[in-house]
Amino acid sequence: MNARVRLAGFALWACVLLSLAGGARAQAQTSSEKLWREPALQKRIDQNIEKYRKGEAAVEIVDAAGKPLPGLRITATQTGHEFLFGCNAFVLGQLKTPEMNRRYEEAFLKVCNFATVPFYWAGTEPARGELRYAEGCRDIWRRPPGERFVAFAARHGLTLKGHPLLWHAHNPSWLPKDADELRALYRKRFGELAERFGRHVPIWDVVNESLVCPKTYPLYTPDRGYVAWAFAQAVPLFPPGNVMMINEVTSFNFQPAGRNAYLAQVKTLLAGGAKVRGVGLQFHFFRRPHLDAYLKGPNCDPDKLLDLYEAFSELNLPLYITEITIPSSGEGGDELQARVVRDHYRLWFAAPAMAGITWWNLGDGTAVQGENEAKGGLLDEELKPKPAYAALDELINKEWKTTADLRSDPKGAASFRGFYGTYRLEASDGAKTQSFEIRHFRGQNKPHRLTFAP
Repeated sequence: MNARVRLAGFALWACVLLSLAGGARAQAQTSSEKLWREPALQKRIDQNIEKYRKGEAAVEIVDAAGKPLPGLRITATQTGHEFLFGCNAFVLGQLKTPEMNRRYEEAFLKVCNFATVPFYWAGTEPARGELRYAEGCRDIWRRPPGERFVAFAARHGLTLKGHPLLWHAHNPSWLPKDADELRALYRKRFGELAERFGRHVPIWDVVNESLVCPKTYPLYTPDRGYVAWAFAQAVPLFPPGNVMMINEVTSFNFQPAGRNAYLAQVKTLLAGGAKVRGVGLQFHFFRRPHLDAYLKGPNCDPDKLLDLYEAFSELNLPLYITEITIPSSGEGGDELQARVVRDHYRLWFAAPAMAGITWWNLGDGTAVQGENEAKGGLLDEELKPKPAYAALDELINKEWKTTADLRSDPKGAASFRGFYGTYRLEASDGAKTQSFEIRHFRGQNKPHRLTFAP
């Protein structure tokens, strides 16, 4: 067989293989697409969003003497969400140029009110005694100092989450192997972080991924007793209102409630008196084949996902999707990523106890080494928005925001039903317009009393 014939044969086989791969991906997308488009599921999601993410907001508008003012026109415009839409901000201020840093921050702030801050021990104390909390410390990629995030949050009104206080991974090499020595160092670490950042960072992963902890970790025991110990040591050091969380890996999204080891662990911790105040679940697919397998497999069942999240809601604790990677690599990757993102964010937003959803790496090329191949950012390497970013922008800033036109009744009262969050109200008597800011949050039932000064 001559070279030209062999080349033609290879080309034919390549076409066949590509066709089979494309067919498998199409089958994966079709099998999951049918489940996610079921009218009953869409109705369930829409009803839950209406029930759990919106409420009645009442206002009473009076003059300076407290007399009701009827007939005023009032426009209510939502300016922010109570719900936390987030991303890790691990490369804040670390990109190649000031322009890229500007684009990163601009894209972050457009869709996020929530930022995860890296407090991995290997990054905060790489050498014993070298505490990297303040600006001016040596630079480590994806590990800016904590104070940078505090300043960023203060400028833009963001809520911060510290990640993590205790994890068996990403620890400095100098840590001792002796369990008692290690516990003493953890107590020191908890105290330092609480004193320096407890007032500025209101949410913390106290323990990360304990159910996949290896036996080589010095604090490991089969019952993971170090988890209860960590909560007992850390929680009293932080402000009482802080949300002190536990966080776990992706696979526990797919175990039914009756045999979900993570749900059982949290119940046991609570029964034993552990002050767990929030529950986190990751949702990572670090390779396109992993995503394709998920989409055509039994785990990609939206009703079962929602059933599990509703079971977690019975804990009466806020639930968070804490880390999300959906790849965009491969054929049709950008469009597939956008579809998966939109579908899952709608479902997560519909879960009763869900309090926040956090994407992991905002831009391609900003992930940890070995994960960038997935192209799991919402932005490309030039920090230009992908279709998935546009899908989130549409949900967060359009579909899930409320505007309303009202008129006060003879008692000066008016009301509207809207998504929970902050609002700007503009009231007008025809001659003068006055602006007000209100917080329409879940559980706040008293009318907002506004004084209009004509």
